[in-house]
Amino acid sequence: MKIDRAIKHIIKHALSEDIGREDVTTLFTIPYHFKTEAVFLAKEDGVLCGIDIAKVVFREKGQVKFKALKEDGDCFTRNDHIAYVKGAARTILAAERVALNFLSRLSGIASLTRKFVDAVAGTRAKILDTRKTTPTLRVLEKYAVRIGGGVNHRKALEDAILVKDNHLRAGKFIENGRVNKDRMEKCLKYLHKIPHVKVEIEVETMEELENVIKHKPDVVMLDNFPVTAMAQAVGYRDKNFPRIKLEASGGVTLDNVGAIAQTGVDFISVGALTHSPKAIDFSLEILDN
Repeated sequence: MKIDRAIKHIIKHALSEDIGREDVTTLFTIPYHFKTEAVFLAKEDGVLCGIDIAKVVFREKGQVKFKALKEDGDCFTRNDHIAYVKGAARTILAAERVALNFLSRLSGIASLTRKFVDAVAGTRAKILDTRKTTPTLRVLEKYAVRIGGGVNHRKALEDAILVKDNHLRAGKFIENGRVNKDRMEKCLKYLHKIPHVKVEIEVETMEELENVIKHKPDVVMLDNFPVTAMAQAVGYRDKNFPRIKLEASGGVTLDNVGAIAQTGVDFISVGALTHSPKAIDFSLEILDN
């Protein structure tokens, strides 16, 4: 992973948050000249992500030798050694928790993403993330999605036009449950005049889909469609507007993502990838000297 200034800032802030002015426990128990060696140990199976982040965490605290034994994207199993670190004992002990936190969080996202990707293997569907990320950590969490085999959706609001239900209601495109066709047509014609920006529209019913898709947005999002309705939407798209992509969204789980992919949608967005992954458990064990 390329560690740019923005990521270094995140790492420095994380260290400052965790340590404060000084690691007083280490300061009063470990002489400054003591050296040690430690190993990162996986305590469960998963897909690795964040190893380069962990390396920089230690280097930000001092001169420490860090040897990665696995790379981002590698699978590991319980009791696997992930990396070795060697150097000043104070530095290693002060930085270990931040390094472990990054590894646990990012590997959790990559591991969950890989499960979703594997569940739709053999279909045309790609697994997308969302903007449901931890504030200030989006760049890292979306990187973890890519490592797991997923595809990034918008990084920020400026990246694409995505007209969702709240836009439609606030803009009075939908009133009392019915589409204002004239207003919708005028808006979509305007959106298509914006250069180099993809346009995606969210719909909740087949009626909305039929009214929106004829204006040829790049993508139509099927929000909380039952699987049978998704299949109907795909059939309608394939017959009338085969170049337009369909994205399924809402209520996607590992139990139903395979069935959703079988309908023929192009994308499946999964907020859970970043808003509720299970952290992967790692530990750092000091080796006997």
